[in-house]
Amino acid sequence: METLAPLIAVVGCDGSGKSRLTADLATYLRQSRPAETGYLGLGSGPMGDRIKAWPVVGPVLERFLSKRATRARDPKDKIPGLGTALVLYWFSLRRLANFEHVLALRRSGITLVTDRYPQIEVAGFYDGPGLSAARAEGWLISKLAVKERTIYERMACFVPTLVIRLNIDTETALARKPGDSRALIARKVAVTPLLKFNGAAIIDIDATMPYPDELASAILAVDKVLG
Repeated sequence: METLAPLIAVVGCDGSGKSRLTADLATYLRQSRPAETGYLGLGSGPMGDRIKAWPVVGPVLERFLSKRATRARDPKDKIPGLGTALVLYWFSLRRLANFEHVLALRRSGITLVTDRYPQIEVAGFYDGPGLSAARAEGWLISKLAVKERTIYERMACFVPTLVIRLNIDTETALARKPGDSRALIARKVAVTPLLKFNGAAIIDIDATMPYPDELASAILAVDKVLG
């Protein structure tokens, strides 16, 4: 088995403060070792915001794309067309490229703190495979779904050294992210405590507590695991 530097994954619903905690933990770790941050999300949110800002057609196009993505997350629906499947597969390839970059850093001895981490327990959202929730109809879409699933299974094989799971309630998350979908936020809040990340060591932290206390709890957990 290859030797890899530690990886601390910070996970949680939108609005739980993953990015801030990721950056602050990396700053803390750099006092004693080489450490970097990594982003393992899709980046679809910022891209949607950029599309929405386009003159005239932007808001309409963003709503159209958002509706198709919502259908792809629904187990009772089908993936709405090859175009949607190709876009979701492309996003997964971007995530894989970021994951491979993180893996290369770990192989070079650098400790990583990542904002998000891919998982295969829940499909369609929360950093799971995008083409495995709704029905994949048609030969090509079905093939893309299988290939994407294989990508996520490979990434999930690399179990994080520690998962810091930030728990938050729906109302607090929406207060911090007022433009997000209530239904999707509620699903993420419900799923958060269920994710096991392939048997990784996990610590649960209340993301509604004062941030200095949250950071102190996370540092204590990291120190305990890394020694």
